[in-house]
Amino acid sequence: MALLTRETQDKVINLLVSEGLANPTMVQEVVDEVSKTKQPLIAALVSKGVITNRMVSHATANVLGVPYVELENITIDQDTLLNLPQEISERTMAVAIGEANGYLVVAMVDVTNVQSTDYLSTLTGKPVKAVMSSEEGIRYVLSQYRADFSNVDKAVAASNKEVQQQQVSEDVKTITQDSPISKALTTILEFAVKSKASDIHIEPLEEMLVIRCRIDGVLRRVMELPKSVEPALVSRIKILANLKIDEHRIPQDGQFAVLVADKEVDLRIAIAPVVWGEQVVIRILDKTGTPLEVEQMGMTGHALKMVLDGISKPNGMILTSGPTGSGKSTTLYALIKKIKDEKINIVTLEDPVEYKMDGVNQTQVNIDAGLTFASGLRSILRQDPDVVMVGEIRDGETAQLAVQAALTGHLVFSTLHTNSAAGILPRLLDMGIEPFLLASTLNTVIGQRLVRRVSDKKTTYQASEIEAHEINQVVGELLPQSSSDVAKVSEDLGYPGLPVFSKEGKYTLTQGVEDVDTPGGFKGRAGLYETIMVDEEIQKLLVAQATSSDIMKVAKAKGTVTMRQDGMLKALSGITTVSEVNRVASDIA
Repeated sequence: MALLTRETQDKVINLLVSEGLANPTMVQEVVDEVSKTKQPLIAALVSKGVITNRMVSHATANVLGVPYVELENITIDQDTLLNLPQEISERTMAVAIGEANGYLVVAMVDVTNVQSTDYLSTLTGKPVKAVMSSEEGIRYVLSQYRADFSNVDKAVAASNKEVQQQQVSEDVKTITQDSPISKALTTILEFAVKSKASDIHIEPLEEMLVIRCRIDGVLRRVMELPKSVEPALVSRIKILANLKIDEHRIPQDGQFAVLVADKEVDLRIAIAPVVWGEQVVIRILDKTGTPLEVEQMGMTGHALKMVLDGISKPNGMILTSGPTGSGKSTTLYALIKKIKDEKINIVTLEDPVEYKMDGVNQTQVNIDAGLTFASGLRSILRQDPDVVMVGEIRDGETAQLAVQAALTGHLVFSTLHTNSAAGILPRLLDMGIEPFLLASTLNTVIGQRLVRRVSDKKTTYQASEIEAHEINQVVGELLPQSSSDVAKVSEDLGYPGLPVFSKEGKYTLTQGVEDVDTPGGFKGRAGLYETIMVDEEIQKLLVAQATSSDIMKVAKAKGTVTMRQDGMLKALSGITTVSEVNRVASDIA
């Protein structure tokens, strides 16, 4: 926010009031309050929600007689952005947005700061024309900086020089503490975090080192490094994760945290020996990037209703299933957020603790210290919990304890690795849980996968013959059969405006526009869900040890939408594509 004189501040506030953008009564209340506390008036008005930063910036530009630009939703060319180094732009809250008449046009939060303008002009060697923008607009443009891999190239050159001067095997530690390798690792981590990657894979080949990032669930090769960099880079990671740098024969696991773009990101490290060296997988736990609301994550309609019914009960089990990285833990956190209340004691046992949540007592599993899921669960049941979350049921002992907890009046949340919701039930039987115990403790079981979302820049097209056939085959029976049914069916399924069933397959689908920020036309992910409410009929099937297909057949008759059906409905609603649903859930009936 610009540093304004009191006279300019008054003019800005008067302008906002006269234009009807600020309530004069509320403004006066804040004026009276700050006269006692000596707070800056405009900052107080913003913090109280009377006005916004964007309003202040626009009005200030008007008062000062300088141009104002709205930068949100505008993409700036990288060559233009790089007129100012990213760290300078972040420090001065100023970004280069173009050139005009020999001037470099720079958008700033504080155009009154002449020293800053002069500094940018000297730095770039160009005369600067300052225009004003809001802090939100500047931050939106700052997020568009691509990773500058020149640091990695410099690190590679410096590391190669070191390797030529001394034998790596003789003094690995000296090389790994070299600052160029640290900068290279930092650059790779920054790129991954800003790209919202979930994992970084550092993979040694015979003659090179390949870096791949998993973005929106799909691995992308981002760079290749010379083989000579591998010992220094891997050893640097081991040092940060407190692992043995001289151990190359067995897998090692560790963790550390880094500060990227002013936010702390937890990293989980898994190192394993492979044919050409050591593979490193870095899992990124960015706690700020995921909405902890089940509705925003893609759960809707009948599935959402069954889950909310399940968590409203005072005891029983709610279990989620799916492969690694399918969002199971995030779903559990979202459900816990729904029921979190100061009147109940919620205790969790996790490996690792992925999201720190106020009002929830979270415990980290520590195998080395003897704190396993089973031993930890025994302990937390002595802490008078109302709700217990167990990160994962991995063995029969943990399963038995979870069932006992549900039987003794606790609401238990947990996850399993199975392909579908119905697959949870035989999996627990296989772990030695008696069928009658399952029948009396299970409330709701959830199966889930993640698909990539179509980006905001999108186009529509008519479904191909193959796509139309698949849609009719998978969700034809669920779609409205006439235009009069559209409103009711759409409301029941939770997808507004579903198309009427077309025997000829005339469906309009959506695809994203591909660019640098949206590879394949996708950005972000949404969940595909199937939910089974364990009612009396399902309980009888459990006691009779029915197969998962028999259980799903009954569940579908009662309104359960399968993951593949949920995916096709999302494709018809423009959230994802048919091909993406097939990529993720083609094995689901």
